[in-house]
Amino acid sequence: MKVSGFTFVRNALKYDYPVVESIKSILPIVDEFIISVGNSEDNTLGLIQSIDSDKIKIVHSSWDMSLREGGKVLAVETDKAMDAVSKDADWLFYLQADEVVHEKYLPIIREAMKKYKDVKEVEGLLFRYLHFYGSYKYVGDGRTWYAREVRVVRNNINVRSYRDAQGFRIMNRKLKVKEINAYVYHYGYVKNPVFMKTKSMEISRFWREDEEQKKVEEEYNRKGVEFDYSEIDTLDLFRGTHPAVMDKRVSNEDWNFDYDIKKKSFKNTKHKVLYYLQEKFGWRPFEYRNYKKI
Repeated sequence: MKVSGFTFVRNALKYDYPVVESIKSILPIVDEFIISVGNSEDNTLGLIQSIDSDKIKIVHSSWDMSLREGGKVLAVETDKAMDAVSKDADWLFYLQADEVVHEKYLPIIREAMKKYKDVKEVEGLLFRYLHFYGSYKYVGDGRTWYAREVRVVRNNINVRSYRDAQGFRIMNRKLKVKEINAYVYHYGYVKNPVFMKTKSMEISRFWREDEEQKKVEEEYNRKGVEFDYSEIDTLDLFRGTHPAVMDKRVSNEDWNFDYDIKKKSFKNTKHKVLYYLQEKFGWRPFEYRNYKKI
């Protein structure tokens, strides 16, 4: 069985992406790792080249910043990396630059790939998610966050990245997938508030035209130089351990964010009821699902 990892990144240092940790987290179970490095304003290329592994293969890319509708440029860049994988790979393992897999899940993932390798009906593997927010000690537990997404797909079946690269489709059809008992740890909203402010403001360009983006930036600047982490509906304490590759980042957390987990700030009754159903019964009605479980 051959497995290819792939991802894309641009301005990793500027936006403080844990992309090196992300790549290293699954290197033990992939045979190669393709990373498309975009034209950056920092030394992202040097950062990726510093990873000591002969599994790493770099693809150079120039991002088309005119592809703003629905974050399309992100899907295009995902596809560039996916198109560079080895044709004889059985599975393709995708992680975004702020996603990391805990080492305890690697045997489970590997076993699932072996189990379904020759079951052609299974087009992908569905992962559960933990979304960290504000600090490495908090996770988002509300309906703001997606609970599951496809991160392993079968090779050579015309899979394409969908919309803003959250998931995948085949000719606009949802993938048929098996859910596995493994989590992806999403760290997109855990960084120094100054870095978070810069990233949040500039990344919004991928979804907005110039005039709308100008208004967004004016609003961000009006609020100061730091991202306001307090504007969240609900959080819970993280009671587990972080992936080993994240140890240095976790220990180097250099900002303070404390949140009363009993505090709930739902914007309306509907969100409050949906949260209650999720917490009490594990039921997430009306949830958007970019996949079909089989």
